[in-house]
Amino acid sequence: MTGADGNDSRPDPLNDDLGWMLGVVFRAYIRAAEHAVGDLPGGPRGYHVLTAADREPARNQGAIAEELGIDRTVLTYLIDDLERAGLVLRRPDPADRRSRLVTLTDDGRDAARLRRDELRRVESRLLRELAPDESATLRGLLRRVACAAQALDPLTDLCEAAEEAADQPPAGRRPRSASRR
Repeated sequence: MTGADGNDSRPDPLNDDLGWMLGVVFRAYIRAAEHAVGDLPGGPRGYHVLTAADREPARNQGAIAEELGIDRTVLTYLIDDLERAGLVLRRPDPADRRSRLVTLTDDGRDAARLRRDELRRVESRLLRELAPDESATLRGLLRRVACAAQALDPLTDLCEAAEEAADQPPAGRRPRSASRR
Protein backbone atom coordinates (compact mmCIF):
# COMPACT_ATOMS: atom_id res chain seq x y z
CA MET A 1 0.00 0.00 0.00
CA THR A 2 1.34 3.43 -0.94
CA GLY A 3 0.96 6.42 1.36
CA ALA A 4 0.14 10.02 0.41
CA ASP A 5 3.84 10.80 0.03
CA GLY A 6 4.23 8.02 -2.57
CA ASN A 7 6.27 5.80 -0.22
CA ASP A 8 5.34 2.27 0.61
CA SER A 9 4.00 2.38 4.18
CA ARG A 10 4.39 -1.34 4.78
CA PRO A 11 7.30 -2.23 7.05
CA ASP A 12 10.31 -3.67 5.29
CA PRO A 13 10.79 -7.21 6.64
CA LEU A 14 14.56 -6.88 6.38
CA ASN A 15 14.61 -3.85 8.67
CA ASP A 16 13.25 -6.06 11.43
CA ASP A 17 15.11 -9.28 10.63
CA LEU A 18 17.78 -10.01 13.23
CA GLY A 19 19.51 -12.53 10.97
CA TRP A 20 19.78 -10.03 8.15
CA MET A 21 21.13 -7.30 10.47
CA LEU A 22 23.64 -9.64 12.11
CA GLY A 23 24.66 -10.94 8.69
CA VAL A 24 25.36 -7.46 7.29
CA VAL A 25 27.41 -6.45 10.33
CA PHE A 26 29.18 -9.83 10.45
CA ARG A 27 30.14 -9.74 6.77
CA ALA A 28 31.49 -6.17 7.07
CA TYR A 29 33.46 -7.14 10.18
CA ILE A 30 34.86 -10.31 8.61
CA ARG A 31 36.04 -8.50 5.48
CA ALA A 32 37.88 -5.88 7.53
CA ALA A 33 39.15 -8.39 10.12
CA GLU A 34 40.55 -10.69 7.44
CA HIS A 35 42.52 -7.76 6.11
CA ALA A 36 43.79 -6.96 9.63
CA VAL A 37 44.91 -10.52 10.51
CA GLY A 38 45.21 -12.17 7.11
CA ASP A 39 49.01 -12.31 7.26
CA LEU A 40 48.94 -14.70 10.22
CA PRO A 41 48.99 -18.44 9.58
CA GLY A 42 45.30 -19.37 9.53
CA GLY A 43 44.16 -15.73 9.28
CA PRO A 44 41.30 -14.99 11.71
CA ARG A 45 41.39 -18.53 13.13
CA GLY A 46 45.11 -18.16 13.74
CA TYR A 47 44.47 -14.91 15.58
CA HIS A 48 41.84 -16.59 17.74
CA VAL A 49 44.30 -19.35 18.63
CA LEU A 50 46.87 -16.71 19.61
CA THR A 51 44.37 -14.95 21.86
CA ALA A 52 43.30 -18.28 23.39
CA ALA A 53 46.95 -19.19 24.04
CA ASP A 54 47.53 -15.81 25.67
CA ARG A 55 45.43 -16.70 28.72
CA GLU A 56 46.42 -18.08 32.09
CA PRO A 57 46.54 -20.79 33.01
CA ALA A 58 47.85 -22.31 29.79
CA ARG A 59 45.46 -24.81 28.23
CA ASN A 60 45.82 -27.85 26.07
CA GLN A 61 44.76 -28.15 22.44
CA GLY A 62 41.52 -29.92 23.36
CA ALA A 63 40.40 -27.07 25.62
CA ILE A 64 41.30 -24.49 22.96
CA ALA A 65 39.44 -26.48 20.30
CA GLU A 66 36.29 -26.53 22.45
CA GLU A 67 36.57 -22.85 23.30
CA LEU A 68 36.96 -21.79 19.68
CA GLY A 69 34.63 -24.37 18.17
CA ILE A 70 37.39 -25.67 15.90
CA ASP A 71 37.72 -29.36 15.05
CA ARG A 72 40.69 -30.82 16.94
CA THR A 73 42.33 -32.12 13.78
CA VAL A 74 42.05 -28.72 12.08
CA LEU A 75 43.40 -27.06 15.22
CA THR A 76 46.42 -29.38 15.23
CA TYR A 77 47.38 -28.26 11.72
CA LEU A 78 46.75 -24.63 12.62
CA ILE A 79 48.96 -24.86 15.71
CA ASP A 80 51.63 -26.61 13.58
CA ASP A 81 51.61 -23.58 11.25
CA LEU A 82 51.71 -21.09 14.14
CA GLU A 83 54.54 -23.05 15.75
CA ARG A 84 56.55 -23.08 12.48
CA ALA A 85 56.08 -19.30 12.33
CA GLY A 86 57.56 -19.01 15.83
CA LEU A 87 54.35 -17.67 17.38
CA VAL A 88 53.38 -20.54 19.74
CA LEU A 89 55.06 -23.37 21.59
CA ARG A 90 53.71 -26.69 22.75
CA ARG A 91 55.04 -27.82 26.10
CA PRO A 92 54.26 -30.91 28.14
CA ASP A 93 51.45 -30.53 30.66
CA PRO A 94 52.96 -31.30 34.08
CA ALA A 95 49.58 -32.70 35.19
CA ASP A 96 49.20 -35.06 32.19
CA ARG A 97 52.27 -36.05 30.19
CA ARG A 98 50.06 -37.09 27.23
CA SER A 99 48.78 -33.53 26.91
CA ARG A 100 50.55 -30.50 25.45
CA LEU A 101 49.92 -26.95 26.63
CA VAL A 102 49.89 -24.22 24.00
CA THR A 103 51.68 -21.00 24.96
CA LEU A 104 52.74 -17.88 23.11
CA THR A 105 56.30 -17.00 22.30
CA ASP A 106 57.39 -13.38 22.70
CA ASP A 107 56.89 -12.96 18.93
CA GLY A 108 53.42 -14.51 19.26
CA ARG A 109 52.52 -12.12 22.07
CA ASP A 110 53.68 -9.16 19.98
CA ALA A 111 51.77 -10.43 16.93
CA ALA A 112 48.59 -10.90 18.98
CA ARG A 113 48.91 -7.40 20.50
CA LEU A 114 49.45 -5.74 17.11
CA ARG A 115 46.48 -7.56 15.55
CA ARG A 116 44.30 -6.80 18.61
CA ASP A 117 45.08 -3.10 18.18
CA GLU A 118 44.22 -3.28 14.47
CA LEU A 119 40.97 -5.13 15.22
CA ARG A 120 40.03 -2.41 17.73
CA ARG A 121 40.41 0.10 14.88
CA VAL A 122 38.22 -2.14 12.68
CA GLU A 123 35.59 -2.23 15.42
CA SER A 124 35.73 1.54 15.86
CA ARG A 125 35.18 2.07 12.14
CA LEU A 126 32.32 -0.42 12.12
CA LEU A 127 30.62 1.22 15.12
CA ARG A 128 31.33 4.82 14.12
CA GLU A 129 27.60 5.51 13.73
CA LEU A 130 27.16 4.98 17.48
CA ALA A 131 28.01 7.34 20.31
CA PRO A 132 30.56 5.89 22.77
CA ASP A 133 27.86 5.05 25.32
CA GLU A 134 25.77 3.37 22.61
CA SER A 135 28.78 1.35 21.50
CA ALA A 136 29.39 0.24 25.09
CA THR A 137 25.72 -0.68 25.45
CA LEU A 138 25.75 -2.66 22.19
CA ARG A 139 28.88 -4.53 23.27
CA GLY A 140 27.33 -5.33 26.64
CA LEU A 141 24.10 -6.56 25.08
CA LEU A 142 25.94 -8.65 22.48
CA ARG A 143 28.14 -10.12 25.24
CA ARG A 144 25.04 -11.16 27.18
CA VAL A 145 23.38 -12.71 24.13
CA ALA A 146 26.61 -14.45 23.03
CA CYS A 147 27.24 -15.84 26.51
CA ALA A 148 23.66 -17.05 26.80
CA ALA A 149 23.92 -18.72 23.39
CA GLN A 150 27.27 -20.26 24.28
CA ALA A 151 25.87 -21.45 27.61
CA LEU A 152 23.55 -23.74 25.66
CA ASP A 153 26.68 -25.85 25.10
CA PRO A 154 27.17 -27.76 28.38
CA LEU A 155 30.92 -28.11 27.73
CA THR A 156 31.52 -24.38 27.68
CA ASP A 157 31.76 -22.02 30.65
CA LEU A 158 33.97 -19.34 29.09
CA CYS A 159 31.50 -16.53 29.46
CA GLU A 160 31.34 -16.59 33.24
CA ALA A 161 34.52 -14.55 33.62
CA ALA A 162 33.44 -12.13 30.89
CA GLU A 163 30.05 -11.71 32.53
CA GLU A 164 31.64 -11.07 35.94
CA ALA A 165 34.03 -8.51 34.45
CA ALA A 166 31.17 -6.81 32.62
CA ASP A 167 28.94 -6.72 35.69
CA GLN A 168 30.07 -3.20 36.41
CA PRO A 169 26.90 -1.27 35.53
CA PRO A 170 27.10 1.92 33.49
CA ALA A 171 26.71 5.11 35.52
CA GLY A 172 23.13 5.59 36.63
CA ARG A 173 22.15 1.94 36.15
CA ARG A 174 21.61 -0.69 38.78
CA PRO A 175 23.37 -4.04 38.39
CA ARG A 176 21.33 -6.91 37.03
CA SER A 177 19.94 -9.21 39.64
CA ALA A 178 21.44 -12.67 39.92
CA SER A 179 18.10 -14.20 38.99
CA ARG A 180 18.29 -12.73 35.47
CA ARG A 181 21.49 -14.61 34.60
